[in-house]
Amino acid sequence: MSFVFSPAPVASVPVLGQAERYPVRRIYCVGRNYEEHAKEMGFTGREPPFFFLKPADALVVVNEGETGAMPYPSLTQNFHHEIELVVAIGTGGRNIKAADAEKHIFGYAVGLDMTRRDLQNDMKKQGRPWCIGKAFDHSAPIGPITPKAKAGNVNEAEIDLLVNGAVRQKSSVAKLIWNVAETIEHLSAAWELQPGDLIYTGTPEGVAAVVAGDTLVGRVAGLGTLTVKVDPAK
Repeated sequence: MSFVFSPAPVASVPVLGQAERYPVRRIYCVGRNYEEHAKEMGFTGREPPFFFLKPADALVVVNEGETGAMPYPSLTQNFHHEIELVVAIGTGGRNIKAADAEKHIFGYAVGLDMTRRDLQNDMKKQGRPWCIGKAFDHSAPIGPITPKAKAGNVNEAEIDLLVNGAVRQKSSVAKLIWNVAETIEHLSAAWELQPGDLIYTGTPEGVAAVVAGDTLVGRVAGLGTLTVKVDPAK
């Protein structure tokens, strides 16, 4: 097969303890999946889960022990951090039941759903899609994937984010409104999941703005640390 120009390389994430990398197909994200975060965004209650997507090339892949570089994006004056547990799908399927969801998981990682909050809010007010606030370049930092067997009890893990050494977000994965298994059930009813799909499962309360020069350190207990520095705009 020939192409009119060379295809872009496959986006991929390192896997702890393996030479082989995890090839990424799609990035699904869950909105407002912690109650306290929903409240700080002006919503309450256990609403049905909803999803948005980021392109695979929005990933900022950071190796274990390294600091990734994330440029401050264009068009925004309100660039927000959202620390998240990321689920990596290893076996695809449609209409997966929550009771069977774990069989479809390859592993887990620490991720950041970076958001141009002012642009997102503008689109909400106009009733328009808010891809410009979520699905921009470099909007999905991620650390290495920890295989499921080595990840421990992720469903009860503490999750936090520090900015320049100060705690901004701190919670537990146990506080997800829709837990990982339920999220996979709902998501697979709308899309057929495939190996290589990443699911950003939602962020706890404490989202706030960062500026160029800030260093973000995200953690999910048992999965290591994701460190990213915000560089000046390109």
